Amino acid sequence: MYTLQSRVRYSEVTKDLNMDLYSILNYFQDCYNFQSADLGVGVEYLMGCGRVWLLSAWQVTLIEPPRLFDRITVGTWPYAFKGMYGYRNFILYNESSGHKPSAIANSIWFLADIKTKKPLRITPEDAAPYVLEPAYPMEYAPRKITVPEKSKMDNFGNSIFSCSPAPVTVTKMLLDTNCHVNNGQYVRIAQSCLPDSFKVCGMRAEYRRAALLGDVICPSLTFSDNRAHCFVSLNDTCGHPYAVVEFTAAV
Repeated sequence: MYTLQSRVRYSEVTKDLNMDLYSILNYFQDCYNFQSADLGVGVEYLMGCGRVWLLSAWQVTLIEPPRLFDRITVGTWPYAFKGMYGYRNFILYNESSGHKPSAIANSIWFLADIKTKKPLRITPEDAAPYVLEPAYPMEYAPRKITVPEKSKMDNFGNSIFSCSPAPVTVTKMLLDTNCHVNNGQYVRIAQSCLPDSFKVCGMRAEYRRAALLGDVICPSLTFSDNRAHCFVSLNDTCGHPYAVVEFTAAV
């Protein structure tokens, strides 16, 4: 497992002084990028090869978010390469809680041509720098997310409830080195649409296509299971999703 140590900063916490989900995702992404860079296959190397690793899906479980000034250790390791997909776990430990896991995650990536963004088959040379380790013992959800239909009833016999918050125009601050909206920003936009009473303990995200500078993202929320789950579809102006994010509420 590759690790990095840090301390929770003021810029990474909510009004309750807990580390926010967006910051946790950033630590996970940074940890992966540090590992790849240290192995000689980081962002600049991939750019020179005309390749890029793109995220297809996240699955994150929040156990107990670290708090302001807590000392943390973030770890990551790949556990499989299959076809065009690479599979990677993440874990965040909190020194203040006896080095217990504060968050765990699964992620699914695909290798793509940097210009066309079309998937490429992973070769033995692509996988060779990484040492595979066993997958973390967690319940693994499917890569694809299905949004409940509004005409149906949820598991509690309640009608599916939905609403549509204000649209978001993609600005430069949302873009990453690939010149499209960074995967963490989609989750940040989706979470900002949740009611204040909805406390997140789990998140899944499926990325379907890239939103670019000037595009308009139209969020659509669907609640199910007595509002225990909220599905946020981040759509274009025609209703086609860029990404779908599912949040699970804390009990």
